[in-house]
Amino acid sequence: MLDKTSLILVIIGALNWGSVGIFKFDFVGWLFGGQAATFSRIIFTLVGLAGLWCISLLFRDTEDTSTEVGRM
Repeated sequence: MLDKTSLILVIIGALNWGSVGIFKFDFVGWLFGGQAATFSRIIFTLVGLAGLWCISLLFRDTEDTSTEVGRM
């Protein structure tokens, strides 16, 4: 559950950075009251923490062992 939530936040961050790069428009900042607004800063912090969490996805063994039990 934490992996999926983090991935969703990272996707939101990526789309926001894409809109900043292409259109010079900060969607998260606009939606939550500007870049300096407290709620916007909370969202930006959560996106950053989610990005750090997603780094661990690169180094995890992704093999699903639940199907192995059914084969025995």
